Amino acid sequence: MEVKLFDAELKVMDVLWREGDATAKHISDVLKEETGWNINTTYTLIRRCIKKGAIARSEPNFRCHALIEKEAVQEAETQELIDKVYDGSADKLFAALLDRRKLSAEEIARLRKLVDEWE
Repeated sequence: MEVKLFDAELKVMDVLWREGDATAKHISDVLKEETGWNINTTYTLIRRCIKKGAIARSEPNFRCHALIEKEAVQEAETQELIDKVYDGSADKLFAALLDRRKLSAEEIARLRKLVDEWE
């Protein structure tokens, strides 16, 4: 099951991915500190995530549990980026990343190791 989450919804999910199950109030407190959002904004986003099947709600205290893993969302978002912007070509994305950023020797070594593992 693929769930499409928008940036604001991903901020809610990120709190759950970092901290584990939490009350809606706790999520609201964290996001108020991080983004300045008020409680109503956060609760609206939590309800959207529940409706999309990304979060399960339980009682007491409007407890939230992530139903999707961060890695699954990262994979889906990466694939969407590759398809939408790089004509479905992962190597074009990889080349674009390398062209736009100076990489340290350590980063280059990690990338070489990853490529070697994939071969």
